[in-house]
Amino acid sequence: MASRKAGTRSKAAAKRAQRGSSNVFSMFEQSQIQEFKEAFSCIDQNRDGIITKSDLKETYCQLGKLNMKDEELDEMLKEGKGPINFTVFLALFGEKLNGTDPEESILNAFKLFDPNGTGHVNKDEFKQLLLTQADKFTPEEVEQMFAVTPIDVAGNIDYKSLCYIITHGDEKED
Repeated sequence: MASRKAGTRSKAAAKRAQRGSSNVFSMFEQSQIQEFKEAFSCIDQNRDGIITKSDLKETYCQLGKLNMKDEELDEMLKEGKGPINFTVFLALFGEKLNGTDPEESILNAFKLFDPNGTGHVNKDEFKQLLLTQADKFTPEEVEQMFAVTPIDVAGNIDYKSLCYIITHGDEKED
């Protein structure tokens, strides 16, 4: 009896996992899915349909990075919350490509650069930060961002509007 219940529970868990991942294919165009499949095949060194630590280590070796720590590889694999098959791989990319921080988190980050609470940051100062701090932007990336950024005549960025654009898209987009 206990084994029957366990079997039922594992079937239910499998159905939930399937429902959670079934929509992942609708996030991408067919050509993108094919590119992800090719990338997955390159990483899945032993061709067993699951990306493992040894697959990642071998892939990094082929790319010239020979000193990958096991802890780093384990952290990568933890993102999959279980075995990383192609569907999970695709879902991870979907999360990375489509996911942004919540609007409130982005607003709070901007507020650090706005001690007076004006709702604005200086464009030139912000540009300098983007080019020199943390995950540095390229000049081209900064210009792309400024193309959709609300900037007033004094050169100040309305970061509340920018946060909305980041999280909801540019209202000019069709």
